[in-house]
Amino acid sequence: MQNISEKSLWFLTGSQHLYGKEILEKVTSNASELAGALGESIRREVKLVIKPVLTTSDDILARCQEANNDRSCIGIICWMHTFSPAQMWIRGLTLLAKPFVHLHTQHNRDIPWDTIDMDFMNLNQSAHGDREFGFLCSRMSLDRHIITGHWKDPSVAADLGEWVRAALGRDESLSLNIARFGDNMRDVAVTEGDKVEARMKLGWSVSGYGVGELASAINSVSQSHARSLADEYRDLYRMADGLFSDLASREKIIEAARIELGLESFLQQGGFRAFTTTFEDLHGLKQLPGLAVQRLMEKGYGFGAEGDWKTAALVRCMKVMSSGMQGGTSFMEDYTYHLDPSGMKVLGAHMLEICPSIASVTPGLEIHPLSIGGRDDPPRLVFPVATGKALNATLLDMGSRFRMLVNTVTSVISPELPNLPVARALWVPDPDLRTSATAWIMAGGAHHTVFSLALKPLHMEHFSNMMGIEYLIIDEDTRLREFRNELKWNEIYYRMKG
Repeated sequence: MQNISEKSLWFLTGSQHLYGKEILEKVTSNASELAGALGESIRREVKLVIKPVLTTSDDILARCQEANNDRSCIGIICWMHTFSPAQMWIRGLTLLAKPFVHLHTQHNRDIPWDTIDMDFMNLNQSAHGDREFGFLCSRMSLDRHIITGHWKDPSVAADLGEWVRAALGRDESLSLNIARFGDNMRDVAVTEGDKVEARMKLGWSVSGYGVGELASAINSVSQSHARSLADEYRDLYRMADGLFSDLASREKIIEAARIELGLESFLQQGGFRAFTTTFEDLHGLKQLPGLAVQRLMEKGYGFGAEGDWKTAALVRCMKVMSSGMQGGTSFMEDYTYHLDPSGMKVLGAHMLEICPSIASVTPGLEIHPLSIGGRDDPPRLVFPVATGKALNATLLDMGSRFRMLVNTVTSVISPELPNLPVARALWVPDPDLRTSATAWIMAGGAHHTVFSLALKPLHMEHFSNMMGIEYLIIDEDTRLREFRNELKWNEIYYRMKG
């Protein structure tokens, strides 16, 4: 995935000078062993950096300032091996601008019943020290994730890994630039939002461009370069017999390749990692970008249709969070329902723009008429989506705050749809379609979403907490009365907080 550099997570251990040099040397050794094991468990996501044991207020302040200034640092882990008087942490935590995990563990797993003495107690008193640290964090109203358990327990590493992926999403969010080609689709409400507030809260920068500027970049692509990419398509995807040999069809495929090359070049030169288009503004383009959008999403770019910059940004953040995981992540839209009482389902699709990362088979490259946009018939990748547990997430501007809304779903096998020439997903939402759709509408959920077979709700909850935005989940435990009350309570909370 492009533009993701090596990232690091820092491991900070708290203690104090009261116990003497020998104990501090043991603290350092134990912390190194503990952090080394945890670092190995998350090495696919980030590099875990072990910092020297912290025993003074000045040391803690310096380390927190250093973390703030290190662009590779996505967050820190805090562990109190011994008792660390928490007032020492006030200055550092006041200035800390990175998310952090409070790891509540201890080096030894079991109490050595026959040999335990006061020396052992003084060294292994995380039960004491972490409560002191925890009080201060609560007293300072600091948002943090708390992980409790022995560090060798696989569930502790798994918990940390989920938090780390959310921290990677936050890190990406804070420097995310989005190119908006054209404007919002006319009169649509939910795809709009406050760009100033989004930059203040989420770090997103949205830059608008006339489609003519994109057309200029596309027209600058050489014919030979476009033909070469079109030849790659033939090797990568299933094609109907004669499609590539038909002169008119071949020219449309070459034009799709030209659009991809021109669009990607524009994004790279501008430092954009997400973008939007709209079929209502195609000035200078021969086709609605379909194949190009699909392939760029597969490379890791975020995308939102009809000017939906919030979903484009969320796609990118979730792409980063799910990088290297099984499954895939894509722009999606709830299109139509199957309301048979024996098995209600949702058919998700869009005109053209569904990411191949969620495909269950090798996509077919096809050309079909498009009834909107007024341009040439665009090539697109057609496929059913893989099955399994998934989620749909959407980000909403509620005026007083941003709201993350997530619905867990089960992606199921799609029947053959010979007359629907687009990529499509079919899913059963939790707890059922009637409850989920009612709750979704009650919360103001959008029709555009990010569909992921890789991420779990906890990833999205961690991300929302780090960004300081509202989080709502619709899952197998959702009951409408409770959900309605949660909306009311949240309204009061955010109004008071705001």
